[in-house]
Amino acid sequence: MTANKMLGAVFHGKRTVEVKEFPVPEPQVGQVLLKMHASSLCGSDLRCMYRVDTLKSTGPDGYKGVIGGHEPCGQIVKLGPNVNENDWKVNDRVVVYHIHGCGNCRNCRAGQYISCSSKTDRRAYGWQRDGGNGQYILADVADLVKLQEPLTYIDGSMIACGLSTAYAATLRAQISGRDVVLITGMGPVGIGAALLAEKEGATVFGLEIDAKRREIAQGLGITTFWTDNEEEILARIGEPLGPSVVIDCSGNSGARLTGLKVAREWARIVFVGEGNDLHIPSVSDIIIHKSLAIYGSWVSSIQQMEDLVEKLVRWGLSAESMVTDVYTVDQAVDAYKKFDSGQTGKVVIVSKEEAARWKAKST
Repeated sequence: MTANKMLGAVFHGKRTVEVKEFPVPEPQVGQVLLKMHASSLCGSDLRCMYRVDTLKSTGPDGYKGVIGGHEPCGQIVKLGPNVNENDWKVNDRVVVYHIHGCGNCRNCRAGQYISCSSKTDRRAYGWQRDGGNGQYILADVADLVKLQEPLTYIDGSMIACGLSTAYAATLRAQISGRDVVLITGMGPVGIGAALLAEKEGATVFGLEIDAKRREIAQGLGITTFWTDNEEEILARIGEPLGPSVVIDCSGNSGARLTGLKVAREWARIVFVGEGNDLHIPSVSDIIIHKSLAIYGSWVSSIQQMEDLVEKLVRWGLSAESMVTDVYTVDQAVDAYKKFDSGQTGKVVIVSKEEAARWKAKST
């Protein structure tokens, strides 16, 4: 492979990933070229691009031929024209907010690029434009958040989507030290929400059916158990009135309903897990008479992502603690196969330098 070539991983659906050679791109006006150091894998990659039978050529469900990965973190190696060198410099470490919006609509002006209303200018990294599962990536400076020390590139990749999604959910719930929080679904987003809620001072419990995920959460000090009996849940959390906050990160219909049922009166409920439906057998008894507040939460704004970086530094919290497996780009096929098994924490595609650091830390 020559100096102007790089490797990148492309989805083909049907649980197929191909590692191909691409030219190293050249930054255009308002862009920078990043050397990728970490690109963590996300459940939406599995649902929408890895497991599907056919990738759509356009639209929100993927774009054929692009390099995947929407949780990029890397280092600036080249500035494009008109990039202000007072703001961004070569060697800066940065997180990439995974949606590039039009910059003009109401949502973009609020930093909510994820909800950009433009039908033509909204382009997601790893979907409608090349993402982080390559050795280099082009990024618009409008999408960059500086990665502060001592956070690692792996920390930054999880901030890029998964952990900031969890953070937005905890903000939506207005969590404080007065709260007892029940989180249903202890995958990477659920674990992230638990770690963040604990740092806000709350007492946190996780509800998870999968034994491996329970083990991972428990290994991080999160009290996690499984039962579908509502009385037993209340007994396990030691709150006969129920939790004051429930965050569903599972997307499972049964878990959502269980959370609503065990929540105490005036509790705040946040749905962040994607997919499936919810049937409520008695809206009056379960929601209205208990005066529940129910929120939907998607992902953070770019300002919230910046705030999260600052909080992680202040709290001394490393998202890297949720990672169980790392792979380099040439091992992307194995990375997605392992992540698809459901028997992991967070899985991250990393540079050779970051892989060496990870190995040294883990031994």
